[in-house]
Amino acid sequence: MQATDKDRAVYWGTGRRKTSVARVRLVPGTGQMTINGKPGDLYLQYNPAYLAASKAPLEALGLENDYDVLVNVHGGGLTGQSDAIRLGAARALCQLDPDNRKPLKIEGYLTRDPRAKERRKYGLKKARKAPQFSKR
Repeated sequence: MQATDKDRAVYWGTGRRKTSVARVRLVPGTGQMTINGKPGDLYLQYNPAYLAASKAPLEALGLENDYDVLVNVHGGGLTGQSDAIRLGAARALCQLDPDNRKPLKIEGYLTRDPRAKERRKYGLKKARKAPQFSKR
């Protein structure tokens, strides 16, 4: 969805992964990432894998210094959150220009990872872990 915020175009994208949900806004700017009101590198604990995953769609299109990324994210851990941010940013970039869809699709940034935690079954300790078997 495109909206104007004080004569600036704002592009939205929602990303999900495991139990994490990220609402990503792209605003023309200098390439800063803000996650839940904190600088992106501080929020992601300066982990290069999380930072690279979050910025990957922008870097694939060469737009990492053209847009500020404002993110509200909740649920899950940092791995799921960084992957949710990646999907949300990729969807926002598709809103920005429909021509961005093809290179992002080729890189796999528009695919939602469907893996989630398996539910616990009765009689078991976890999804598949059974109680210890005693023959006698």
